Amino acid sequence: MSESTQTNPTDHLYFLLVNGKEIQTDSEGYIRNLDEWSEDYAIALAKKEGLELTDEHWEVIKFLRDWYEEHDVQAQVRFMIRHFSKVWSKEKGNNHYLHLIFPKGGPQKQGNRLAGLLRTKGEH
Repeated sequence: MSESTQTNPTDHLYFLLVNGKEIQTDSEGYIRNLDEWSEDYAIALAKKEGLELTDEHWEVIKFLRDWYEEHDVQAQVRFMIRHFSKVWSKEKGNNHYLHLIFPKGGPQKQGNRLAGLLRTKGEH
């Protein structure tokens, strides 16, 4: 993931402090430079959003990052559901459960933020 995002000159600058380093984000916490993502970034952002990351969160984050690496686009929720219903069972790998563990925007918003991916198209 070597792509960097462009900062719109009219945007305000936002930062997340990670291990003493300021990482630039947009107003919703999406990272500006994909190369600056780290697990520590995900932990710091999760803490800021009031979320304690579990093994399930990390599985989703890894899935999102791997999907993006392979397809050069964020995974749609239907692909996440298809994958996690096989891995976790239909009771846990469904849209409702994914939104329960990612309460601030579901896996496509909060999950992508934590995975260090860009805002999905159509988000405002």
